[in-house]
Amino acid sequence: MTFFSLYSEAALTSLGYFWQALWAFVLGYLVSSMIQVFVTRDRMQKAMGEAGRGSVALATFFGFISSSCSFAALATTKSLFKKGAGFVPAIAFLLASTNLVIELGIIIAVFLGWQFVVGEYIGGILLILFAWLGYRMTGPKQMIKQARQRLRGQDGDGGDEAPSDWRDKLQSLEGWRQVARRYRMEWGMVWKDVTVGFTIAGIIAAFVPPAFFKTLFMGAGQDSATLGFFSVLQNILIGPVAAFFTFIGSMGNIPLAAILHNNGVSFGGVMAFIFSDLVVFPVIRINAKYYGWKMALYILGLLFGALIAASLILHYGFALLNLLPEAGASTPPGQRFAVDYTLFLNLVFLAISGGLLWLLRGEKGESSGHHHHSDRSLIERVLFWLAIAAYLWLAGGVMVTGLGWA
Repeated sequence: MTFFSLYSEAALTSLGYFWQALWAFVLGYLVSSMIQVFVTRDRMQKAMGEAGRGSVALATFFGFISSSCSFAALATTKSLFKKGAGFVPAIAFLLASTNLVIELGIIIAVFLGWQFVVGEYIGGILLILFAWLGYRMTGPKQMIKQARQRLRGQDGDGGDEAPSDWRDKLQSLEGWRQVARRYRMEWGMVWKDVTVGFTIAGIIAAFVPPAFFKTLFMGAGQDSATLGFFSVLQNILIGPVAAFFTFIGSMGNIPLAAILHNNGVSFGGVMAFIFSDLVVFPVIRINAKYYGWKMALYILGLLFGALIAASLILHYGFALLNLLPEAGASTPPGQRFAVDYTLFLNLVFLAISGGLLWLLRGEKGESSGHHHHSDRSLIERVLFWLAIAAYLWLAGGVMVTGLGWA
């Protein structure tokens, strides 16, 4: 194939991926926005004490109903920890808000299938349990105390909104305006990650040959059920490394995970890749800004160990139950635009988005910096320009296709 043919294929694949996922994004962020308006951060903090079954369970639930944006989750976790939430409940909230959220499950269902959805939610619980176990085995109480003192010495942590009854909000126009503002803010936080992630996914699908994945991942292309332990372990270890170099958020990484699965990477390796959104460099850097490098590296080790253990258990647990998904069975790049359920769902949810934005008519759009503080400005600038480059790339690919150069 010529370069222009591959270029066209890459651009159309990226756009096709986004078209398939559009309704799921809107639905997920609508649900997330409604819940975040009706359940305030102060209410969450009051329920999250030191490590215990009750507080960890509540922190997990609050994470489940919160945003899936990694940066938003980091900022909220920092605020909860600063206000007195225990370290383990705070980590449980962080893991749940990036791995157990509704919208992530919907996107995974669109691209990867039900086994990965089940794996995501069971794995999210396992991540929390293994992180809790790792904390109990190490117990760095003095380091955690110093990290909390460091946070309390920092400025700029705003308070939450005044308490109000969720029923009043649900029945009022202003309550739905708050949902619309949160919905707009959710998109403001993730549009760069989604744009870059989906564009990279299309480029990899078109330009990277299957031989590359077979070289990078041991046993790629073989039946996952027949892989030896060391091949599975190598896949699980390489998954986070691949995620580290893409540094895209959890939502943008899902089409990349689908490409890994389509190229025969084991179930455990794909799950490890999906779980790795909190062990990439931008997240490590943000944690270092919040808590100091010593604490940031401790969190990194805790989460890395937890995701390896969780991915191994998921792989062999699914193998034991004969539920391992068939390699290459996720959504193929060739499925793009058609008159089908995706078209009608997208039209419905685009209309809902339009209605939410109509509620905000006349209001000046807020910056997505509500969660993206100045200490992340460099990362945000890099992602912004990468997103602009991605739009130019996609526009060029559409032009190449339209001109018949492909």
